[in-house]
Amino acid sequence: MKNLVIYIFIFFVLISIPTNAQNEEKEALTKLSFMIGNWKGTSISYNQTSKKSVEVTEDVRYIMDGNLLVLNVKSPWIALHTIISYDVTNKNYYYHPFSKKGLRDKYKGTFENGVFRVYFNNKRRLTFTTTPKGEFHEFGEELKDHKWQKYFEDVLQPITTYK
Repeated sequence: MKNLVIYIFIFFVLISIPTNAQNEEKEALTKLSFMIGNWKGTSISYNQTSKKSVEVTEDVRYIMDGNLLVLNVKSPWIALHTIISYDVTNKNYYYHPFSKKGLRDKYKGTFENGVFRVYFNNKRRLTFTTTPKGEFHEFGEELKDHKWQKYFEDVLQPITTYK
């Protein structure tokens, strides 16, 4: 009888491990809930001499019962499908961007103080945050002369309030 109790205990511990991992994934991805919504706004591209702007839409939602986050971005300049995941083993976020050419690679992300950042390398990163007005703010930066400089910036409002 004692062995049966031990086996039952081990069984319940083993079946709860995946559930705990999924709950930890959900918990980590919940921190990115500020990104959720249907967004529309202006995307500005910067270069050395000028800046150009275009309208952009972005649909951000959870899938797989909240264990993944999906971003679909569309503008005349870009069509991008991105999946954000969280790995409970190494406690890292991962950003998986897909274009018409397929998966580019996966990149490590961090979340601190309400800001989600994705690092492509030591000199290029993406930042996702909100503005004081509650807009979804996404921008890309390059490290030049020891300073981060924006190469694009999207300021998006919920589609229902976009003007």
